[in-house]
Amino acid sequence: MPGLREECWAITDASAGNQRQALALAEMMDLPVRHLLLEPRAPWSWLAPRFALGGALTLPADQRRQFASPWPRLAIGCGRAAALFTRMLRRLSHGQCHTVQILDPRIAPAYWDTVIAPHHDQLAGPNVLTPLGSLNPVDEDWLADGRDACPAFGELPQPRVGVLLGGPRKQLALDADYAHELSARLLARHDHEGGSLLALASRRTPPEVLEIFREALAAVPGLVWSGPDDGRNPYPGVLGWADRLVVTPDSVNMLSEACAVGCAVHTHVAAPLPDKLARFHHALRERGLLHGLDDAATARQPPLRETAMIAAELRRRMAKD
Repeated sequence: MPGLREECWAITDASAGNQRQALALAEMMDLPVRHLLLEPRAPWSWLAPRFALGGALTLPADQRRQFASPWPRLAIGCGRAAALFTRMLRRLSHGQCHTVQILDPRIAPAYWDTVIAPHHDQLAGPNVLTPLGSLNPVDEDWLADGRDACPAFGELPQPRVGVLLGGPRKQLALDADYAHELSARLLARHDHEGGSLLALASRRTPPEVLEIFREALAAVPGLVWSGPDDGRNPYPGVLGWADRLVVTPDSVNMLSEACAVGCAVHTHVAAPLPDKLARFHHALRERGLLHGLDDAATARQPPLRETAMIAAELRRRMAKD
């Protein structure tokens, strides 16, 4: 068979969250990185990653050229669609490519060399690594770059409170009622302590939630950012300058990145959380990394930074291949 490429493939679908995790880990692996955005055709898209026969035929014609030999030394996938291709690579490379799958693939971990699943997924096995949260690029250099990119935030009155808005998910509403309640409580604390509020929407944030925040925070120093129409995404700058962060409870990725900053992180939970998400919140609270909205915590706290540790362990495992 052809020799391996000395590079790392980060394989994802179009999900921003999946891309962020796969690329964060890939960039720490000391190999050139190629990002493959692959979307399997039906019926493979329905059955991924359980049905793994078909090779390049699983892909639309315009994507097949990407998924071809020579195969990489390392492949990191994130998400169910990517799990199909990382599983296939182990066979196609005759075991020479070290295959890594991020998030529970919903089938036996033994189909990959390494599976990385957050602790709240409750997945176990000799090749399973279980970080507390999701992988991400947030470290001191990333935060410093964010501050450099948004120097004006440094002039805002303190405390600078970043507000990260997610969106509804199964069994968890994030609607107008929630937005009114959260914005009112943020304003009440702002009236007491001053400072500024910097609210950022995600792709999942409902338009009515955004409008409520725009109206509620109109007279408060800071910003409400909802997308490219509001200019460049200031997310790294908000995290870099934040004295405190408030995060809606719906997103493991957003909570993990907030907890990687090192400032106090708060959330507002208005209804019972789905079981897996509740386990994640409980673990963060047990570690002193997550607080209720009205908790007085304002001090810096040890940041949750697990990506470099996972990368080091992965390098160790690859050295033994």
